[in-house]
Amino acid sequence: MLGKPSEQGQIPSPMDIPLTQRLSFKQASLTVLVAFLLGTVLSVIQVASDYLNENASIDREIKALLEIAHSPAARIAYNIDAELAQELVLGLLRSPAVIRAEIIDNNGAVLASVSRPRTESDFRIFSDYLFGEQREFEDPLYIIHAPNETLGVLRLEVDTFAFGSHFLRRAMITLLSGFVRSLLLSLILLVLFYSMLTKPLVELIRGLSERDPRASPDTRLPCPPGHEQDEIGVLVEVTNRQLASLATEMQQRREADERLNQYLAELENIVSARTAELKAANSRLSRYNQELEVARSTALEMAKARAAFLANMSHEIRTPLNGLLGMLDLALDGPLNNEQRRQLQIAHDSGSVLVELLNDILDLSKFEAGQLELEQIPFDLGTLLEDTANLLSQNTAPGVELTCLIDPKLPSLVVGDPTRVRQVISNLLSNALKFTRFGRVDLRAAPSPGGVLITVRDTGIGISAEALPKLFQPFSQGSAGITRQFGGTGLGLALTRHLCEAMQGQLDVKSQEGLGSLFSAELPLVEHSPAESLAPMQGKVIALCGAKSGLAEMLGTWLPLWGLDFERRDAGTDLSGAHADLLISDNPDCLENLRRTAHMPILLVTGYGSFLPPPRAATLTPLHQLARPLSRAALHQALQRVLLKLPDETPAAPPEAAEPQHRHARVLLVEDNAVNQLVAKGMLAKLGCDVLLATHGAEALSHLEQSSVDLVLMDCNMPVMDGYEATRRIRQSGRWPELPIIALTANALPDERERCRAAGMDDYLAKPFRREELVALLDTWLPTTQATR
Repeated sequence: MLGKPSEQGQIPSPMDIPLTQRLSFKQASLTVLVAFLLGTVLSVIQVASDYLNENASIDREIKALLEIAHSPAARIAYNIDAELAQELVLGLLRSPAVIRAEIIDNNGAVLASVSRPRTESDFRIFSDYLFGEQREFEDPLYIIHAPNETLGVLRLEVDTFAFGSHFLRRAMITLLSGFVRSLLLSLILLVLFYSMLTKPLVELIRGLSERDPRASPDTRLPCPPGHEQDEIGVLVEVTNRQLASLATEMQQRREADERLNQYLAELENIVSARTAELKAANSRLSRYNQELEVARSTALEMAKARAAFLANMSHEIRTPLNGLLGMLDLALDGPLNNEQRRQLQIAHDSGSVLVELLNDILDLSKFEAGQLELEQIPFDLGTLLEDTANLLSQNTAPGVELTCLIDPKLPSLVVGDPTRVRQVISNLLSNALKFTRFGRVDLRAAPSPGGVLITVRDTGIGISAEALPKLFQPFSQGSAGITRQFGGTGLGLALTRHLCEAMQGQLDVKSQEGLGSLFSAELPLVEHSPAESLAPMQGKVIALCGAKSGLAEMLGTWLPLWGLDFERRDAGTDLSGAHADLLISDNPDCLENLRRTAHMPILLVTGYGSFLPPPRAATLTPLHQLARPLSRAALHQALQRVLLKLPDETPAAPPEAAEPQHRHARVLLVEDNAVNQLVAKGMLAKLGCDVLLATHGAEALSHLEQSSVDLVLMDCNMPVMDGYEATRRIRQSGRWPELPIIALTANALPDERERCRAAGMDDYLAKPFRREELVALLDTWLPTTQATR
């Protein structure tokens, strides 16, 4: 603000402004510069005009001199008077510009010639540049009455400096006079600008600098005399108004500062109080963080302990289970009577249930640990559903119809994890079959906006509204009575929901107690290949089944798509006079009556337990039998055999396990548990293998040094040297690079397989294992030359 020190120091006094920085000087300088430039241009124009005149005057004067001397020179040349000629040229030499004169007759003889040196000067260079150093003039001599007869020549040589010096003197005077005029004009203008502009402004600045900022708003700056009505007066008036406004504003700011200081004092008090509160809160928060860190450490330790517990329990439970189930398998392969076989089979099935329970617990632990990995491969969902339903059909109660209904629009191949999808379907279908004693259990699959919708509907006992909220909790069932009556642990549905969520799907349930349940699993399985159509056929098919049966629904969906004329009739309908190419029935008790009135081929669809024995089936030929649940491929093949008159096949029967191949291979079994040694050795012996036994890794290395083997079954946890270290030493030696080493472990946790591969093992077999799993493993790793039928 005016009158106060600035960041650069005190405001300078008006008279401290240098002359070159004053406004009057700048205005005068600009004016003088313009005037000087204009004067210089005019002077240059004047000098140029003088130069042109001077240049022309040289020629005019010399030519005038020649005209004066022409007549005397002509008479002298005519009379050839050398004395007169000498006097004439001497007279011409008196001219300041002439430095040489001579008269030459017509024969080229010089009558007279005179010369003198040229004048030297420092300014001659400018004259010579403008007018040339010298000029020569010639005048032919003749008499008036004979102009065409030349008597001679009068020649003059002229020094231009005589004329150029005069021109340079005049030009210098012209330029100096213009500069002096410009200088005088600048001084006059400087005085005028100072008196009319700078002086009033200096007085105004002095008044502003001397004014006290804290003065009353009524104190005004004086206006310089004579400037009340011009721009200076307006400037003074505007400045007075601004000063008054600034004074008022400063007064308001002082009042605001006082209020702000008051507010700041109050704010400091509030901040002090809040700071104290924050310190107390931070103290509590630090204590809570410490408690949370302790809780986190405790949780991590508990998680590690739980993982270790699961691993140990898995190992400790699977090891005796492997011995139990293995021994039961070996016993079932031996000679037994029916009662003994039934008792052993019950024991084997109970052990399998225990293994499934253990697998469910481990799967739940994988979810909690976030270690569940999903595949993304193409697979046939419809066939997977039909195979799963066929495997679980043995759990179907006698009064229950199990049907697998596939939507014709379902893609032939979808992308996803077939193992986990099969697990979801198996859990839902097993649950439905367990709680359904009469009616239907339908397994359906159809495309949906979110991918594929898989539903399982049953007509079982249903679920109460109170039990639905806790249905998917682990170890939870509808009621204690259900557990006593139907058994189970309550892990299946909890695991199924976890699997659906892991596949980004959704599992829903609708149920009414006493009427049944509907479980819906919508999975985002992406289409890989569109739905395929089977070969069309021709003919008419009559089905004797209930209108609300699953068989009627399946036949009504697929037979028209395959080009067949389909008709459904109720069981017991008189078929006299009916014409059809095939009769399908799901009731084996009415076939004798049907055969008396109808001679068309019959296709019986029923469970394996209700198949007609061969003697009775022979009385009803042509008769074909298919097991329920009916698959699309099996139905299509049966229709082709009948409608295309293909040779009859043996009625379908439960598939029996193929006789395994017998191998001539030497297997090194490294196992410390005596029971597991007996189980594995017994299974390998039945497969034709020669077995070498080792109880720990060091003994296995000793056997490899002494004997050659084709495959090693290596237990992981053993005394002296475990399987991991033994495998690492075998691989590091480099002596057996192609030897297959298969891990035998009772630890089924997710990281166990990676740990085995990291140690150098080629494959993984979890305990307890079945003979079929062992056969598949031997088929993979033993060369075909070592296996014979």
